[in-house]
Amino acid sequence: MTKADLVDRVTALGDLTRRDGEIIVDTLFESVIGALKAGDKIEIRGFGSFRTRQRNSRIGRNPKTGERVDVPAKRVPFFKPSKELRDSVNPGGVKSVAAPKAGDNVDPHHPPAM
Repeated sequence: MTKADLVDRVTALGDLTRRDGEIIVDTLFESVIGALKAGDKIEIRGFGSFRTRQRNSRIGRNPKTGERVDVPAKRVPFFKPSKELRDSVNPGGVKSVAAPKAGDNVDPHHPPAM
């Protein structure tokens, strides 16, 4: 789904013009971005929460040249879905796979699919 698709869905909900739908969607996104920039946490019941996480500085490598590169510390946005959202995406839940029995021939380099 794109931002334009989201605007179309918001516009279809009521007597709104496309411009009104764009304003609503833009306001929502700007509010989330502004709160994350300020270091606030956003919690939407039944959907999930947005917050920032701190990443420490580290030494990386340029994949093309193999040269060492210093990657500075930074804050990154993080989304944690609510239990309701996780359950709606996975309606059947996670099914466990039976472990192979001792007598089964299992190749250690090609384990059975999960």
